[in-house]
Amino acid sequence: MRNVFLSLLCLWTLQAGANDLPATVAQALKGAGIPVAATAVWVREVDASRPLVAVNARAALNPASTMKLVTTYAALDLLGPAYVWKTEAFAAGSLADGVLSGDLHLRGGGDPKLTYDQFERLLRQIRARGIREIRGDLVLDRSAFAANGADPGRFDAQPMRPYNVAPDALLLNFKSVTLHLIPDPEHKTLAVSAEPEPANLDLINKIVPGNNGNGCGDWRERLRADSFSHGSTTRLVLTGVFPLGCGEQRWNIAVQEHPAFVLGVFRQLWAELGGALAGGVREGPVPADARPVGVLPSSTLGEVVRDINKFSNNVMARQLFLTLGLEAGHRPADAAGADAAIRSWLGTRGLGMPELVLENGSGLSRHERISAESLGQLLQAAWRSAVMPELMASLPVTATDGTMKKRLKQNGVAGQAHIKTGSLEGVRSLAGYVRDRAGRRWIVVFFVNHANAQAAQPAQDALLDWVYGRGGA
Repeated sequence: MRNVFLSLLCLWTLQAGANDLPATVAQALKGAGIPVAATAVWVREVDASRPLVAVNARAALNPASTMKLVTTYAALDLLGPAYVWKTEAFAAGSLADGVLSGDLHLRGGGDPKLTYDQFERLLRQIRARGIREIRGDLVLDRSAFAANGADPGRFDAQPMRPYNVAPDALLLNFKSVTLHLIPDPEHKTLAVSAEPEPANLDLINKIVPGNNGNGCGDWRERLRADSFSHGSTTRLVLTGVFPLGCGEQRWNIAVQEHPAFVLGVFRQLWAELGGALAGGVREGPVPADARPVGVLPSSTLGEVVRDINKFSNNVMARQLFLTLGLEAGHRPADAAGADAAIRSWLGTRGLGMPELVLENGSGLSRHERISAESLGQLLQAAWRSAVMPELMASLPVTATDGTMKKRLKQNGVAGQAHIKTGSLEGVRSLAGYVRDRAGRRWIVVFFVNHANAQAAQPAQDALLDWVYGRGGA
């Protein structure tokens, strides 16, 4: 009887403790004006059957970018780390003396990282096939993904921010240009150049060079970009004041629609390669009798997942989300098909998540929901899976890289945790793995959904530090 009593007492003590936050975390939340009711915390050793801490763990909350863990683990498990996308080129018509009397077709496969440099490689392949002049049009086959007519400014009224770019089967360079701002303090001038430099983009620099009295921290907030259609050209007008003492800066901006952007970059690179394009751009399927003239495989999924999670790339995550639907047989791929593919996969892994709400798989959403317990159990399943090394390697390391590079540099947990972070207005989240002082691994999930969420970082850092130092005691 005495042994039974002691066992029950230990179980009661564990459960009581699981319902309480560590004192340092509770104190930090109080200091930030965030009630415990607006949080969810789940901590469990990777091989344990019970959580050490479980506070509001079954509440369905907005996870922000930690939702990318669902998408990336599903992709690694379903498709494999060696999976690649393909972008293909086809020629329709006759070719003689370097002249293609017909159209050049580009078929997109959903590559999340078809960069400007990679696209040039594809064009070099086409030139190597003897094509110099294209008498027809550039025809784009974007049919792998369903057309997305959503307003790019719907999320936060910032339609030119690259993170708001919609997914596309032929996504080129994240549909964005990088503006290089090069000040000359001696002559009090500011030069602006773009890379890539689409042939159909007219860049007009009206930025006024200014002094450095207010510092450089908010230099981008002092600038404005407006775009206007001018025939077949997009006119991008830059205004505002740029402090000359800020040094060279980079400004990524999404301006044109997908077809116009592909055309503009194609014309730029094709001309640099000595080519000419007589026609314009249109959309359509690749004809059955068109012959292949180039194929560009993407980076592997393992590499893509690292970019998605280390730097919380929303556009790449959305591309991957739709790819899951595409590979499950939903063509053209859309959000509903991707949702169905992930839910089916969760069922095969025994991961019931009745509260799960998916919109785009990236966490850049006001609607997506998951519980801390469900995300923790997903991380536990991932730990036991064959793709654990790839998923683990994709997560930012505390005080080392990615979105955790500047956090916890003076703490013992520096370099000892792989953590995915998330941030939206009113939301702060983290989830991942912590290695404690004894060398044991712990799963940690911490959501905050509150108006003061922006002040939650000290509390979240305190939890990571507590798990590292005392959580395994």
